[in-house]
Amino acid sequence: MSVYVARNRASAVEHISARMDSTVDLDYETAWEDALELGRLGQQCGVLVQFRTLEHISVQSPEALTRGLREEKLTFRQRYLYCGFDMTVLSDECLCELEALAIRHGDYILPGHLLQETTLVWD
Repeated sequence: MSVYVARNRASAVEHISARMDSTVDLDYETAWEDALELGRLGQQCGVLVQFRTLEHISVQSPEALTRGLREEKLTFRQRYLYCGFDMTVLSDECLCELEALAIRHGDYILPGHLLQETTLVWD
Protein backbone atom coordinates (compact mmCIF):
# COMPACT_ATOMS: atom_id res chain seq x y z
CA MET A 1 0.00 0.00 0.00
CA SER A 2 1.50 3.32 -1.03
CA VAL A 3 1.29 6.36 1.21
CA TYR A 4 1.55 9.92 -0.04
CA VAL A 5 2.45 12.56 2.55
CA ALA A 6 0.58 15.77 1.73
CA ARG A 7 2.38 18.90 2.89
CA ASN A 8 -0.56 21.17 1.97
CA ARG A 9 -4.29 21.02 1.19
CA ALA A 10 -3.89 21.47 -2.57
CA SER A 11 -1.57 18.47 -2.95
CA ALA A 12 -3.86 16.36 -0.74
CA VAL A 13 -6.91 17.17 -2.88
CA GLU A 14 -4.91 16.50 -6.05
CA HIS A 15 -3.78 13.06 -4.90
CA ILE A 16 -7.15 12.08 -3.50
CA SER A 17 -9.01 13.15 -6.63
CA ALA A 18 -6.52 11.44 -8.94
CA ARG A 19 -6.66 8.25 -6.84
CA MET A 20 -2.88 8.15 -7.22
CA ASP A 21 -2.17 6.55 -3.86
CA SER A 22 -4.16 4.27 -1.61
CA THR A 23 -3.44 6.42 1.45
CA VAL A 24 -2.94 10.17 1.84
CA ASP A 25 -1.30 11.25 5.08
CA LEU A 26 -2.07 14.88 6.01
CA ASP A 27 1.02 16.52 7.48
CA TYR A 28 0.74 20.30 7.48
CA GLU A 29 -0.07 22.98 10.02
CA THR A 30 -3.80 23.35 9.25
CA ALA A 31 -4.45 19.69 8.41
CA TRP A 32 -6.69 19.34 11.46
CA GLU A 33 -9.08 21.81 9.84
CA ASP A 34 -9.23 19.78 6.61
CA ALA A 35 -9.18 16.24 7.98
CA LEU A 36 -12.94 15.64 8.10
CA GLU A 37 -13.70 17.13 4.69
CA LEU A 38 -10.77 15.43 2.98
CA GLY A 39 -11.62 12.16 4.72
CA ARG A 40 -15.07 12.28 3.14
CA LEU A 41 -13.58 13.09 -0.25
CA GLY A 42 -11.22 10.17 0.21
CA GLN A 43 -14.13 7.82 0.95
CA GLN A 44 -15.81 8.89 -2.28
CA CYS A 45 -12.59 8.25 -4.23
CA GLY A 46 -11.59 5.04 -2.46
CA VAL A 47 -8.56 6.64 -0.80
CA LEU A 48 -7.80 6.40 2.90
CA VAL A 49 -7.03 9.83 4.39
CA GLN A 50 -5.28 9.89 7.73
CA PHE A 51 -4.31 12.66 10.11
CA ARG A 52 -2.11 12.16 13.15
CA THR A 53 -0.89 14.72 15.64
CA LEU A 54 1.89 12.54 17.08
CA GLU A 55 4.81 10.49 15.84
CA HIS A 56 6.07 7.70 18.09
CA ILE A 57 9.71 7.27 17.11
CA SER A 58 11.91 4.42 18.28
CA VAL A 59 15.46 5.78 18.51
CA GLN A 60 18.07 3.03 18.32
CA SER A 61 21.29 4.89 19.19
CA PRO A 62 22.67 8.13 20.61
CA GLU A 63 23.94 8.99 17.12
CA ALA A 64 20.46 8.57 15.63
CA LEU A 65 18.97 10.84 18.32
CA THR A 66 21.62 13.50 17.71
CA ARG A 67 21.23 13.31 13.93
CA GLY A 68 17.43 13.35 14.07
CA LEU A 69 17.23 16.36 16.36
CA ARG A 70 19.86 18.36 14.48
CA GLU A 71 18.15 17.90 11.12
CA GLU A 72 15.38 20.19 9.96
CA LYS A 73 12.02 19.01 11.27
CA LEU A 74 9.79 18.32 8.27
CA THR A 75 6.60 17.48 10.13
CA PHE A 76 4.11 19.52 12.10
CA ARG A 77 3.51 16.55 14.36
CA GLN A 78 4.80 16.37 17.87
CA ARG A 79 7.43 13.64 18.14
CA TYR A 80 7.83 11.32 21.12
CA LEU A 81 11.41 10.05 20.89
CA TYR A 82 11.75 6.72 22.72
CA CYS A 83 15.40 5.94 23.37
CA GLY A 84 16.08 2.21 22.98
CA PHE A 85 19.61 2.63 24.29
CA ASP A 86 21.20 3.41 27.63
CA MET A 87 20.82 7.17 27.95
CA THR A 88 23.59 7.30 30.57
CA VAL A 89 26.13 6.95 27.72
CA LEU A 90 25.33 10.58 26.84
CA SER A 91 27.28 13.21 28.71
CA ASP A 92 25.27 15.70 30.74
CA GLU A 93 26.29 18.44 28.31
CA CYS A 94 25.19 16.43 25.27
CA LEU A 95 21.89 15.43 26.89
CA CYS A 96 21.16 19.06 27.80
CA GLU A 97 21.85 20.12 24.21
CA LEU A 98 19.57 17.38 22.82
CA GLU A 99 16.81 18.21 25.30
CA ALA A 100 17.03 21.88 24.27
CA LEU A 101 16.71 20.88 20.60
CA ALA A 102 13.75 18.65 21.41
CA ILE A 103 12.04 21.46 23.32
CA ARG A 104 12.65 23.85 20.42
CA HIS A 105 10.99 21.34 18.07
CA GLY A 106 8.13 20.69 20.52
CA ASP A 107 9.26 17.09 21.00
CA TYR A 108 9.88 14.84 24.01
CA ILE A 109 12.82 12.54 24.75
CA LEU A 110 11.59 9.48 26.64
CA PRO A 111 13.04 6.19 27.89
CA GLY A 112 12.52 3.28 25.52
CA HIS A 113 10.57 1.09 27.96
CA LEU A 114 7.58 3.47 27.60
CA LEU A 115 7.24 2.70 23.87
CA GLN A 116 3.96 1.00 22.98
CA GLU A 117 3.55 1.78 19.30
CA THR A 118 6.01 2.90 16.64
CA THR A 119 5.36 5.08 13.62
CA LEU A 120 9.04 5.59 12.71
CA VAL A 121 12.45 4.22 13.59
CA TRP A 122 15.63 6.26 13.75
CA ASP A 123 18.71 4.06 13.52
